[in-house]
Amino acid sequence: MTRANPVTSADPARTVDPQRTVDPATLLFSDLDVELATTRRMLERVPDGKDDWRPHKKSRTLDELATHVAQLPGFGILMLTRDEYDGGTQPPEPKPSCCAERVETFDEVSGEFRRLVKELTWDHAMSEWTLKFRGQVVFSAPRAQLLRSAMLTHLAHHRAQLGVYLRLLDIPIPGSYGPSADEAATPR
Repeated sequence: MTRANPVTSADPARTVDPQRTVDPATLLFSDLDVELATTRRMLERVPDGKDDWRPHKKSRTLDELATHVAQLPGFGILMLTRDEYDGGTQPPEPKPSCCAERVETFDEVSGEFRRLVKELTWDHAMSEWTLKFRGQVVFSAPRAQLLRSAMLTHLAHHRAQLGVYLRLLDIPIPGSYGPSADEAATPR
């Protein structure tokens, strides 16, 4: 006997609408807690006293990159609390002065971001969000799509860069999607 797939069934009475059965946080951001915890572990490894170090003259300094990673969930907060943001008209954010302050900043903004994601409704998730720079639209798309690409994926990208910086500084790095070479079991 063949059973119809409830999601694709031609029978409307049997069709499952994820917007009625699953909240957006569960469906769209089930990896959020893991991604934030992995990022925090990476930030904890950033050494004090090497703020100006950079792997190349075109690269950000260690301090600039680590601070950007620590503050990125704040961008997600903007996406969840405003319908648009103009990045060219805002004063710079306060700059943490050491690793402990960066981790504290990350804990504050990631905690608030996590709380707001859990409150996200489908209507809000699918509503338009716009990023501007000095009045010019950079991009505009459904909020949930931009939360994934401009915040969560962006965070993983810069976290990986931070891992390369730490590796070049010979600092053991934590694993992201499995153990790192520093955490792997010693071969027999």
